[in-house]
Amino acid sequence: MPLIPIRTESPVKRKPWANIALIALNAFVFAVHVLPLGGWTDRVERAMALQTLAPATYQFLTYQFAHANLTHLLGNLVFLWVFGNSVNGKLGHGPYVLFYLAGGVFAALGYAFLDDQGTVLIGASGAIAAVTTAYLVLFPRSHVLILSLVVLIGVFRIPAMILILVKIILWDNVVAQWLDPDTRVAHEAHLAGYLFGFVAGLALLAARAVARDHYDLLSLWDRAHRRFVWRKAVAEFSAPQRGLDGRIIPKAVAHARSPEASAALDRIAEVRERIREKLASGDVTGACDAHQRLVSIDPQQCLSEREQLLIARGYYAQGRMAQAVAAFERFLATYRDSSEAPGVALLLGIIQARDLANWTAARNLLSAWAERMPDAAREAQLRTWLTEARRRLNDPDDAHPSAPRP
Repeated sequence: MPLIPIRTESPVKRKPWANIALIALNAFVFAVHVLPLGGWTDRVERAMALQTLAPATYQFLTYQFAHANLTHLLGNLVFLWVFGNSVNGKLGHGPYVLFYLAGGVFAALGYAFLDDQGTVLIGASGAIAAVTTAYLVLFPRSHVLILSLVVLIGVFRIPAMILILVKIILWDNVVAQWLDPDTRVAHEAHLAGYLFGFVAGLALLAARAVARDHYDLLSLWDRAHRRFVWRKAVAEFSAPQRGLDGRIIPKAVAHARSPEASAALDRIAEVRERIREKLASGDVTGACDAHQRLVSIDPQQCLSEREQLLIARGYYAQGRMAQAVAAFERFLATYRDSSEAPGVALLLGIIQARDLANWTAARNLLSAWAERMPDAAREAQLRTWLTEARRRLNDPDDAHPSAPRP
């Protein structure tokens, strides 16, 4: 079924001048080729084409700009326009051109290595194949609008991953080659280009030569791994992953193997990952909102030490005192031996006293932590608020009127 991509839904962050220039150059070379210039045109085409048995070095570049006919040219340029603009915007102009040309060179090398018939290779398909899988690596969750011209005629929106992996790579270049082994299409060059684009795209992300975001393929793999680790840690309560995920609580373990609990664990893992994403992007308010969804699923959930503190302080900064108290209490219950715990206990005691006027809770908490303050300044501050809490409660043990008023 012919499927023609129209556009993608991924953002183009800059004008894709490099991609436009490549499209224009391909069109210009083809226009020169079809001009009635006698035998000169044929000689130029032969010189540009890659002679696979005895290639000249320059032909690994020039073959990419020669096309057999208008259909060949337009088919390539449509895919280059649809997928290349976003990749150009992500890589920048110079790096994008180098990536494009390198993909074409690798595709030619792959084709020449496998070809023993002495054929010639022309066309930008190998380079565009590299750009297409680079798009998949950079924007794996995007969607593509396609025009279908056979059977189901119309415009449809499908995930880019399905279109590229199933239709463009598997069907058009693996199944089609098996169905018609005598075709003149250079499937080997396409597949080599796809391989280059995928591996090189991942390498650029891993080396941070390209700006990372939360939606590229490496980030998706990282989040999937985190969810796997978290679920494994929940299922193996004897080895909790405190440093990464917070304390693993018995409630989840007790029912971990039931279908309902398995679905709940999936939801918990997804929400925890969403909290991480929000915190990483600086959206503390969004992270706190996501945290509310987390504790609505399981009130005993606790994040990593750093994340739990960020959430608790975020609640406090937003004036959401009840949520801040709950988050700080969960931190103390989970990370009682943390170096941050005394400071958190002091702050929580002050919130209970000054902001919520819950003097009983303030007294009990501050009394429990009175001997654990790490320095004289915080110990003095704790004693001041503890004294005031006892005075407010008419506690005869230690009542002095000198504490600050809320």
